[in-house]
Amino acid sequence: MNPATLPFDTDSMLAGLRRWVETESPTFDVPAVNRMMDVAAADLAAAGASVERIAGPPGLGDCVRADFPHPRRGEPGVLLMSHLDTVHPVGTLAKLPFRREGGRCYGPGILDMKGGAYASLEAVVQLARTGIETPLPVSVLLTSDEEIGSPGTRDLIMGEARKHRYVLVPEPGKPGNGVVTGRYAIARFNLEAEGRPSHAGAALKDGRSAINAMARQLLAIEEMTDEDCTFSVGVIEGGRWVNCVPTTCRAEALSMAKRQADLDRGVDRMLALSVRNPDGTRFTVTRGVTRPVWEPDAGTMAVYEVAKGVAADLGFDLPHGSSGGGSDANFTGAAGIPSLDGLGLLGAGYHTLEEHIEVESLPQRGRLIAGLLARLQ
Repeated sequence: MNPATLPFDTDSMLAGLRRWVETESPTFDVPAVNRMMDVAAADLAAAGASVERIAGPPGLGDCVRADFPHPRRGEPGVLLMSHLDTVHPVGTLAKLPFRREGGRCYGPGILDMKGGAYASLEAVVQLARTGIETPLPVSVLLTSDEEIGSPGTRDLIMGEARKHRYVLVPEPGKPGNGVVTGRYAIARFNLEAEGRPSHAGAALKDGRSAINAMARQLLAIEEMTDEDCTFSVGVIEGGRWVNCVPTTCRAEALSMAKRQADLDRGVDRMLALSVRNPDGTRFTVTRGVTRPVWEPDAGTMAVYEVAKGVAADLGFDLPHGSSGGGSDANFTGAAGIPSLDGLGLLGAGYHTLEEHIEVESLPQRGRLIAGLLARLQ
């Protein structure tokens, strides 16, 4: 089967993708995420899949798993794994509306990663329409909390992945039309500063500001960044009344490293920042979600070689490499399950108000995924 002959239609794909993008689904908005899962579940069912709705982790949205018809259904096959939560709050469409401008199409979550998830579904649809049966059964898993490190779905992800021979993840493609065969290690941390309250006007000197203490620590944390391990702070909250010296301040930090040993050292450095002071104030660091480093093994590289062959038939090269930024392939790849990531669309600006895809990558990546599904055995 030559995937170049599959009748992908860019305009119809954009129309279908628009529904997904305009169903905003930020991670912490449970009704919004569940509306997105409703849309995806309906499209999966319309494509002929049997669909199961899985109740979400506490405080988070539902997940969806689906199986497509196949004579060998129930045997280990291929798992298409995506997340449908985004970092964009409801209302972002007012600032970042779905729109096509030349060769680009914009919208919240269109690149990370609704575009890739939609393209993978369309790949299965096109194979079915042309009567091409995949050698292995195909299943889909759509999760709801990847943007916060998948704390509530990791067990689900690994349970599903271990039932399959291969895992394909349509996260955004690497610049240069590449795919991802490894990911850096990532750790999250919860930070809390505890101060001493006082009236900010009448007794300022009696207090100890938790915000002040946190600010000093944040500067120190980010200055720990070096070539081997990065440190950044992305969330901070403290105080309630401006006329009160704040008692508590909380923040979240992220550390990333190419090698697990470097991340482990970074974790030790972060945890060592915890301190209780003689005046009763303190600063506490606790470890949050950690994604292990994923280094490509023979299984992953074998899948990549199949993908490279498909790309050659489509007329383009397919470079590969490791990538910063986590994905759920950190879990599956690190566990030794042959996984190929970065199969999604090309574009730029994800997690910003300039998030967009390159329109031509929509059918191109759809064909790439379809070709993989038709050749993996």
